[in-house]
Formats: sequence, C-alpha cells, structure tokens
Amino acid sequence: MKIVCNKSDLVKGVNIVSKAVPGKTTMPILECILIDATTDIIKLTANDMELGIQTEIAGEIIDRGMIAIDAKIFSEIVRKLPDNEVSIETDDRLQTTIVCEKSKFDISGKPGNEFAYLPIIEKDDSIAISQFTLKEVIRQTIFSIADTESNKLMTGELFEIKDNVLRVASLDGHRISIRKIELKNPVSDYKMVVPGKTLIEISKILSGEAESMVEISYTNNHIVFEFDNTIVVSRLIEGDYFKIDQMLSSDYDTKVRINKKEFLNCIDRATLLIKEGDKKPIIIDIQDEMMELKIKSQIGSMNEEIMISKDGKDLLIGFNPKFLIDALRVIDDEEVTLYLMNAKAPCFIKDETESYIYLILPVNFNANV
Repeated sequence: MKIVCNKSDLVKGVNIVSKAVPGKTTMPILECILIDATTDIIKLTANDMELGIQTEIAGEIIDRGMIAIDAKIFSEIVRKLPDNEVSIETDDRLQTTIVCEKSKFDISGKPGNEFAYLPIIEKDDSIAISQFTLKEVIRQTIFSIADTESNKLMTGELFEIKDNVLRVASLDGHRISIRKIELKNPVSDYKMVVPGKTLIEISKILSGEAESMVEISYTNNHIVFEFDNTIVVSRLIEGDYFKIDQMLSSDYDTKVRINKKEFLNCIDRATLLIKEGDKKPIIIDIQDEMMELKIKSQIGSMNEEIMISKDGKDLLIGFNPKFLIDALRVIDDEEVTLYLMNAKAPCFIKDETESYIYLILPVNFNANV
C-alpha cells in the first residue's frame, strides 16, 4: 500500500477516529487505527467494540492496500510531522514507512484483515438534525448522566421519538434533564438508550454548524451517526429506560420568575465558600417580591437577595448548588421559571412549551443557618 495526503487532513482524520481507540484492551489489534486504501477512498477506522468511528480523508492512492498501525504512536508521529505532504507506504512484511519532507519513520504494522470492521447496520429508520442542534442537545443534557457503572441505564441518555418530536433525557438519581427537538420529516415512534461516552465523543467531533446535517439511523442494538464523511457506530444500552413521565408533574404551589444570569451568578458566588467535596446546600427563601439565597460553611457565610415575581406560597428550600448551576448554565433564556411544591418535592425549571425541563431534587438542611 502507498498513499499520499496532506498532514492537516491526516491529523484531522486521526483525531476523529482516535476517540474510539480503547484505553485498555486484551486485543492488541484494537489499539490500532486501520488505514484502508483498498478502494478509491482512503478510510481511517478505530473500534473498541462498543464505539466505532470511520472517516474518509482526501489523498492519492498510489498502491491499494490496508494496514493497522498502533494508534498512540501513529497519532503522535503525524501530529509532529512538518506541515506538508505525507507519504505512507507498507511492504510485504507490514513494515510501514512514513515520510514527510526530510523526516522518515519506520514502524511495524499489523495485518488490516485482522481488524474488527464496523458492523454493517441494516437501518430500520433514520432522522436528520443539524450538527448544531445535536451538539447543543448533548451539551444541555449530558451533565446529568451518572458516572457510576452500578446502573448502566443511568450512564446513557434516552433518545425517544414520539409524534415527530425527539426527546433526549438523562438522569442520575438526583436530577433529570430533558430537551425536545421537533423533527422535520415524519418518522415512526422509537426509543433507545445511547451510551453517554458515545455522545461525549461525538460532541467533540461535530463541527456544530447549523447548515450541516447529521443522519441518525438505528436498529435494536446499534445507533449510527453520519456526518462530514464520518460514520460513528455505537452499541445501545440494553433495557427499558426509567419511566420519566411518572416523575414529571405540572402541579405547583409556588411559581417563581427570575433573571437567569443574576440567579446563576449569585449561586456561583455562594459556592466560593464550599470546599471541594463539601456537601453544603444553598438555602433559598422565597418571599413575595424577593428571594434570599444563603449558604454557611466552615469558611464563612453569605447571603444575597434577588428580585423575583412570584405566584403562590412562600417557601424555604435547600439544593445542592452544583445541580442548579449545571442546569442554569445550559438554558439560554433571559428569564427562567421555577415551579415548586414544598421543601421535600422536586423543583422544575421549564419553559412554556416544555422544550426543556430540568428537575432537581431538594436536599435536607438545618433551617437555623
């Protein structure tokens, strides 16, 4: 095999597929990137058996063939090559020569036919959304997946298509994040749980352009994302997701409208007094035209008042400040509305059309603070 391509194209391609190279594996071939030049297109592939990524790069194929090269060393070499044309050539013994200007590397490869190809997915159905929308919806929900493996479903996100609306939801036992996206073309109802790791890696390689589309197709076991000459195939998480509709309520005794930026900045300031790993709640005292936020820790105490408009009862309630900050940071509205029942019931932050819903459970606190 012999191919010639631009360093920048090669680096970009290697960076994309590297997201699917496993950190630890018992199969050394999976620690490689496959360079496939057996057709008229140069394709790079990496696969950790849960997540596989293939991308096409521009270049010239002089001799067809394929080779698997250790991903770590290959990516470090291509990154540090001069900014010029790169030639990659292999011989019968799988020795691979990488040449760029006056730099020449000789490394050994592995047979390409031993590499685990991406599974061929018989697409049941598909939807198309813009790269911008997908990147945004991941950013706006991914923070509330659980990082523990004890409940596999909590480490993924629900993708549910119903009545031509895609609903993306995540939860970790303390909070729920939900975003809704209206789909342009009619599509059958479907639900699946996509691994959080897959979404985090996809988010890193999406350009985020509003004009560029992502085609998302799916089967019982896999989901496929196709965009910009790149294909990402991921296994789905098995099992039925939590019945989140039963956790959502439209009842409230207290409704608060508040300037989002002021609210967020105030909580942010309060967290200055919390040491890493300290579980101090922020206490919110909701009165008629005003909300008072209080926090007390070993370092000191703080309180601040914010103007609000309120319907319903006064309320004293405590929250983990991080959970409020996470939700408020990803809401773009100037004002947010909080719906509350009592000090033991969840708080809902949502807009009129429920295009987003953030549920946050309160925490117990000492009212004498």
